[in-house]
Amino acid sequence: MSQMLAFVIVVFALLVGDFVAVRTKAWIPSMFVTGIIFLIGYWTFFPKEIVALSGVPSVVAVMMMYLLITNMGTLLSLKELKNQWKTIVIALSGIIGIIVALLGIGSLIFGLQTMIVAIPPLVGGVVSALIMSEGATAAGLTTLSVFAIVIYVMQGFAGYPLTALVLKKEGKRLLKEYRKGDLKAAQAEIAATAEVQPAELKLFKNLPAKYNTDFFKLFRLALVGFLAYQVSVWLAPIVSISPFVLCLLFGVIATSVGFLEKHALQKANGFGIAILVLMLFIFDGLKQATPGMLLSIIVPLIGTIVLGVIGMYIFSFIAGKLLKVSKEMAFAVSLTALYGFPADYIITNEVINSLTEDEKEREALTSHMLPPMLVGGFVTVTIVSVILAGIFVGFL
Repeated sequence: MSQMLAFVIVVFALLVGDFVAVRTKAWIPSMFVTGIIFLIGYWTFFPKEIVALSGVPSVVAVMMMYLLITNMGTLLSLKELKNQWKTIVIALSGIIGIIVALLGIGSLIFGLQTMIVAIPPLVGGVVSALIMSEGATAAGLTTLSVFAIVIYVMQGFAGYPLTALVLKKEGKRLLKEYRKGDLKAAQAEIAATAEVQPAELKLFKNLPAKYNTDFFKLFRLALVGFLAYQVSVWLAPIVSISPFVLCLLFGVIATSVGFLEKHALQKANGFGIAILVLMLFIFDGLKQATPGMLLSIIVPLIGTIVLGVIGMYIFSFIAGKLLKVSKEMAFAVSLTALYGFPADYIITNEVINSLTEDEKEREALTSHMLPPMLVGGFVTVTIVSVILAGIFVGFL
């Protein structure tokens, strides 16, 4: 297969997902549809390395992740991060719900070792899945080694449609409030943002606009991403912090001091291609899941995900009640554990765009729904899951 044919095929898969999401008004998220297409493709005629063959090797995806996550930081403020403490508590309570349900009930049905291997990948990303997979291999548990990868690969199929469902309910509720004039926080925040936008690049206020080129925007984003990476390396002997978590934080700080503008990657005309690359990297993981592999572990796979989601819902519901956060938003934040970034960003935007075409209303919904989804995703997938994997792998 030639590179351009591979590229045409993978972009067509993303396009079909988009069309279905638009047609169904995000009831069926694009990530879910595209994931199914890739799965069927790998089982039929896709070369296993179709993503790399199309021009997107993993090193390119990692580079785009640095840029995208730093760019996500430009959408938040230090004040907003501080205000998201409820999100962090809800996200953590959802993870506790998964642990309680799987160790309490799941271990009785499927065995303790299976649940020990399953928990970190279920609440995390590729890093925690690899830690548990390698740990299971070292312990001579070959089937469980595969199970860890399949849990990571398949959990999104439960997470994507569920998240779209609860976010649509939350979005409709917020939209009703906004149209009645009750959503004051969002309106005030948008007004304040509009007032300060002209002078947002405080460090470059004397720079003529013609010099603020696309490459200058990309250079500043890359520099902030590099600093995040370097700090994570320096801190490694003392404490292990993912450079991607630092990218989010550094993006927030760089925007607050006026080094980066909001939506820097969009303004540099690089956002669309960056999202495309990262989505292809995610679907590349599906090449691991052969039909035989899925059949051999289908029962514990479904059981683990169902029990985990139930535990997550119960604990996030309780936390939401105590913190006066709607049950839909609390559950959506917890569900980010099943996929993380960029799916949390993509699904939230798809839902918002499906609910209204009015730009002001979209901004109001975005200001209320996107920050908790982003913060929730980083807390669960990037931070907590890696810590859990480090602890749980010792029990194998």
